[in-house]
Amino acid sequence: MAVSANRLELLQIADAVAREKSIDRGIVIAAMEDAIAKAARARYGSETDVHAEIDPKKGELRLSRHMLVVEKVENHSNQISLVDAQRANPGAQVGDTIADTLPPLEYGRIAAQSAKQVIVQKVREAERDRQYQEFKDRIGDIVNGVVKRVEYGSVIVDLGRGEAIIRRDEMLPREVFRNGDRVRAYIFDVRRETRGPQIFLSRTHPQFMAKLFAQEVPEIYDGIVEIKAVARDPGSRAKIGVISRDSSVDPVGACVGMRGSRVQAVVNELQGEKIDIIPWSPDIATFVVNALAPAEVSKVVIDEDRERIEVVVPDTNNQLSLAIGRRGQNVRLASQLTGWDIDILTEQEESERRQADFENSTRVFMESLNVDEVVGQLLASEGFTSVEELAMVDIKELAGIEGFDEETAQELQNRAREYLDQQEAELEAKRVELGVEDALKDVPGVTSKMLVKFGENDIKTVDDLAGCATDDLVGWTERKEGGESTKYPGALDGIDISRDDAEAMIMQARVKAGWITEADLAKPAEEAEATEDQPA
Repeated sequence: MAVSANRLELLQIADAVAREKSIDRGIVIAAMEDAIAKAARARYGSETDVHAEIDPKKGELRLSRHMLVVEKVENHSNQISLVDAQRANPGAQVGDTIADTLPPLEYGRIAAQSAKQVIVQKVREAERDRQYQEFKDRIGDIVNGVVKRVEYGSVIVDLGRGEAIIRRDEMLPREVFRNGDRVRAYIFDVRRETRGPQIFLSRTHPQFMAKLFAQEVPEIYDGIVEIKAVARDPGSRAKIGVISRDSSVDPVGACVGMRGSRVQAVVNELQGEKIDIIPWSPDIATFVVNALAPAEVSKVVIDEDRERIEVVVPDTNNQLSLAIGRRGQNVRLASQLTGWDIDILTEQEESERRQADFENSTRVFMESLNVDEVVGQLLASEGFTSVEELAMVDIKELAGIEGFDEETAQELQNRAREYLDQQEAELEAKRVELGVEDALKDVPGVTSKMLVKFGENDIKTVDDLAGCATDDLVGWTERKEGGESTKYPGALDGIDISRDDAEAMIMQARVKAGWITEADLAKPAEEAEATEDQPA
């Protein structure tokens, strides 16, 4: 009876642990088998290959010693000769394993303690793996939990089947949690670490707000209304771009709800964060105008190559202040929402700038082409801004300007090319004088002007360029607490180049220097395409 009770007790313990830790019963039984085998090895010798098996239905325990069949025995603890093995099993051959049943053991205090440690460790590992497998597929979901404790500003949240952390920078400003508070947050990362799976939550992530809207707005959950873009200044203001797949459903109205009930529920969860709901448009100009509301826009100028858009607002009614917003908040959020850089000008500023650009282009043509003011103004009024454009344009387009004939157009283009050749020769001489190596000329994207700038900033080899950061080339802006910003120039200051082009140039230099391969460059591009294909 005692033996039966022990068997039953073994299975009851396995069932209880499996239920409590929410892990498979087989994992607990396997942990018990390992623990018993370890305790038995302490009795029979550490080199002895002892195995323990527990019948999952009856709870019977069977101990056995596995011996390897060999020609010549070198270790009697885990090897047996072929002759001895064939006495027990006539069909045994070298390389087989013979199982020898062992009698039951009485476990002392030390052996039992050691077995307990093994079981605890195995169960803990299984529990951690279960938590990781459960939560890694829930990245992007909203979870509800209870604050367990607060450590150094970070909040530890009990999710019922695991613990998660909200770091201080992932909480809304002035937000305070106490033990026992209920909290709702967004799972943005799950990592497998030595101390167990780490589940990171956020209340500032843009997608947290998008998921809240999906919970409050049935049309979003059903896929009729889609959230295309989100931009947040956590705790202060946010903008969300929405579009409807059904022409009879107003996406903005659906998100606002009856008397603002739906959007108000989200605002309350985000501690009063003001939310602008904007109709999304595939036309970037229309979308930017919508994103800058409540400011009025009189004109937009798009630079698709640099993903930059210039917005002109009326001089009246403080439209510039409205468009920029407090401490630049409105234009900053509009830029994040659209993914484009936005410059805002008043109509007067734009007029003054256009006049200055016209005068500057006229002067450039007069000096470089040796022409009078009338010809320079004609070229500038036709939209030419540089000698390079003039040299590359089709001769028929140039001859079509009123007052020009084909002979005049050919002469102007010849002068433009002669001027550029002269400039190129001077830049080449300057490059050589500065000691910039020839190999830098072969890096894709590098021009003669850039080579001189490199030399003036002590970037003289491919390795020098490969070791640069994007900020080293295009400069950076440092914002201080008072809202003031300081612009620090880069090596290519004065040359019109985007951050993306500068980064691409540096990466090509690293390829040429042998630091990375073209295949390494292709991986981030493929990952970016995969990310873009995922729904917002």
